Order: sequence, then structure tokens, then C-alpha cells
Amino acid sequence: MESYHIAVFDIGKTNKKLLIYDPGLNILKIEKTKIEEYSEGDLKHDSIQEIERWIIASLKNNAPDFNIKVISISAHGATFTCIDDNGDLAIPELSYTTDPGEAFHEAFFMEMGSRKALQDQTCTPDFNVLLNVGKGIKYVQEIFGDQFNRVKHILNLPQYFSYTLTGIASAEPTYVGCHTYLWNFRENKWSGLVDKLNIRDKLPEKLLKPWDTVGNITKQVADETGLSPDTIVTTGIHDSNASFLPHIISSEGKDFILNSTGTWCVIMHESEKVHFNEDELGKVVFYNLSAFNSPIKTAIFMGGLEFEAYDSLIQGKADEHCTFDASLYEKIISRKDCFIFPGITRGTGQFPQSSPRVIEDGITYHYEDIKSGKMIPLCFQDPQTAFAVLNLSLAIQTKVSLDRVDIQNGLPIYTEGGFSNNEAYNILVGGFYPDSDVFLTDLKEATSFGAALLGKAALELKHPKDFRNLLEIDKVPVKKHSFEGLEEYTTEFLRLI
Repeated sequence: MESYHIAVFDIGKTNKKLLIYDPGLNILKIEKTKIEEYSEGDLKHDSIQEIERWIIASLKNNAPDFNIKVISISAHGATFTCIDDNGDLAIPELSYTTDPGEAFHEAFFMEMGSRKALQDQTCTPDFNVLLNVGKGIKYVQEIFGDQFNRVKHILNLPQYFSYTLTGIASAEPTYVGCHTYLWNFRENKWSGLVDKLNIRDKLPEKLLKPWDTVGNITKQVADETGLSPDTIVTTGIHDSNASFLPHIISSEGKDFILNSTGTWCVIMHESEKVHFNEDELGKVVFYNLSAFNSPIKTAIFMGGLEFEAYDSLIQGKADEHCTFDASLYEKIISRKDCFIFPGITRGTGQFPQSSPRVIEDGITYHYEDIKSGKMIPLCFQDPQTAFAVLNLSLAIQTKVSLDRVDIQNGLPIYTEGGFSNNEAYNILVGGFYPDSDVFLTDLKEATSFGAALLGKAALELKHPKDFRNLLEIDKVPVKKHSFEGLEEYTTEFLRLI
């Protein structure tokens, strides 16, 4: 095969990237842009058409310099589009940050089934706002009733962009299986909610593999971009699953847990079967489907957002105060009198009923009071101590998440993303599991790398696992430390929360 290049579009909620890869999956170029959502009254929308224009312009600008033969797309979750007979948006795309109000949520479960029953069947937890695609569809049916009657296809976000490039509608497991309420994990088919919403005829009957070719780019796209008409487009993939894919392949069947850290900390563990403990129902614990259609038990919390929120209140540089000082942590742990609790965004994470606050020496300091300067905890006067208490909070939330995805003694934990640079946090996580090793991975642009791997498989008509030899992921072990009293500190944290 002649030399070629892979164009990957990594569509984050705010940040959008184009990455060009060579056949060896080396990054040759990265372009980044920010495209924010916008509001119309109480509704929020992702700027879908602006993203479309950016994709076409990016391809046009890079076509003279690269022999782009395949386009692969990854995208953030909980977002769908409604397409009419002409291939246009039948209704404005709705951002998952739109808040439909508590009455809508209650009415949804009255009609569709209880929270716990739906979570057990569809492996989908109840989120606030519209982080569930099934809820989003119900909401647009109510507020865009007439326009919804014109809908021919309901497409998830990656498949919307593959559709705009090829004119062909498709679906694949990683997005369908990511807290949508639309997939029955136990029977491996569309869920009963699809019929209650009366949308079965608007969904593709068959799921493609994420590395399947949807089709070639249309003549219009070829003319606009200068790309060859034989350029192919893959089905697309959900971003967290794209990040998980290289680790599945490189692990060669060995069990592990991925702790992917960013605004959301996403803890993922591939499983043989679907199972919830009673304590997990009602919590933000769910299953994804991997690129290979296997269940991935997942627990999430907004660790990066929590860190940034408190970082802005603590007078000190985070990178200077997140190095590990054993004596400081041992002092805080032994005293058990200072804690930082989630959650800045209520109703999310592993403690959805928790309100953000600091408790120090029995005194409660609410987050809004700290933010306004009305009440400042004493520990915030010493940035090193404040960051240590914050890291303990994040490590405990990670421990709860790891337990809920069924970590076993000795399983390795791979940390990637923003918290890879937080030495103290990673040592603390390892302190909870003395028989497990914590590793920091060096996989750059993990999401786009996974998507590029799928593009290569599509173009060369191979299985992604055939390229295991290209996945040399360095794993740097985190040093171990034994924390006396860490279990007791955690018990007190959980009691107070």
C-alpha cells in the first residue's frame, strides 16, 4: 500500500483537535481550536454547524501537505442529533448541559421506569441535566414536537460527523453503550426505552464496529476539501473508549484498571459480565461497551473540576505543592480533623448528595462562603497543607471508584491524563492498595491515538489487535508508601460525608 496519512478529529466539549498520523501511528501535526456551546433562552446547544465548517476547512488546509486516505472521529459523550430527509438538522442539537428541571426528571422515571430498574437493565445511572441521551430525546420530543415529526435519523455525535462526510447513517457500540438508557446490556439489543420513545425506526438496526468503513466522502466534500473521492471515513468512537482501546490491546489479555484523569476522572475496568452490587445502584456507576463490544465497568467523578475549583482558592502553585511530603500527609491523616468534600457540581460523582465544603476541627466551611471570602479554613493559610487535604479527598474518591469497578488484589492501575503530574495523589492511591502497582502511562493524546488505530485498521482491512506491535506504552511505576491510619482517616471522611 502506498504511503498514506490518517486524519483524526477529536471533538471535546470545548476543545477540538485535528491530528495527522502516519502509518506507524506517529503524530505529524496537531491543530487545536475552541468552539464553545451557546444558549438560546433556557436551552444550550453545541455549535454543531461551526464544528462542521471547521472540519471541512481543516481538511482543505491540510490536503495539499498530506495524503489523507482515512478520516476517524472521536467525540465527547451524551450528545445526539436529529436529521431530516434532506440530511439537515431537523431540530437544534441540544447540549447535555441544558437543565430541564426536576419535574421533567421525575416525570421521565414515572413513565419510563424507576431509576434503579433502568440502571440495572441499561447500565445507565441517573445524571442531572441531560447527560443521558434517552432523557435528551424525550426532552426534545416535548419542546420540539412538530419538528420531531420530521426526524428520519437520530445519530450520536461521532456518527453525525461521519454522516456529514459520507451521507450514510450508522451507529456503533461505544456511544450507544455510554449511559444512554437505549441499550439493553443483558440482551445485547436496543432497550425497551426505544419503543417507549417510539424511535426504533429512527435508529440504525445494526451496530457497526468502530473500525468499520461507513463509506467514502461525498463528491461535495471531495470538491470542497481537495481530498481524493476514495477517502474513507470510519464509524467513529466515544472518546473515553478511544482512550481505553490501546490499553486493551497492549495488555494482551491481562487484567488492569485505567484511571483516566481530567475534568472527569473516569475509572474503567473491562469485565466478563454485567453486575451491580446493591450499593452501586443509584450511584454514578455504569457500564460502557468497548470497541470490541465487551462490558467495561465504569465509575466517574469530577476530580479535575474539583481540583481546579479549590486551586483557585488556595494561594499557592499546585505544581509546587503536590510533590509528596510523607511527614505532612502522616500528620494530617493521624489527626483526622481536616477534610475537603465534593461536589462542586451537585448530583454527580460517587457522592451525589454531598455538598462542597471543608470541615476543620469540627467547623464546617461551605464552598460558597470560602469562595466569597466570608469564611476561610485555617488550613488554607498554608497552601501545602490545603493541597494535601485536597489530594486526600481526590484519592478517597478514586478509591471508592476503584472499589465500585471491582478492583482485585494485585491488579495494576494505570493513571493517565492531568493527574499523572500529581505525585502525591498517585502515591496516596497506591497506599490504599499495597498489593497493586500504580503506573503512570506516557501515551500522548490517548483519545486520538485510539481513533487513529481504528482508522489504520479500516484502511488496511485488519483487526485493531493486529497492530499490537505499534503500541509501546511506557508505564512508569509510582513509588510505594505505607500510610499508618489512612483507613481510619477514610472511615471518618465517609462518616462525615
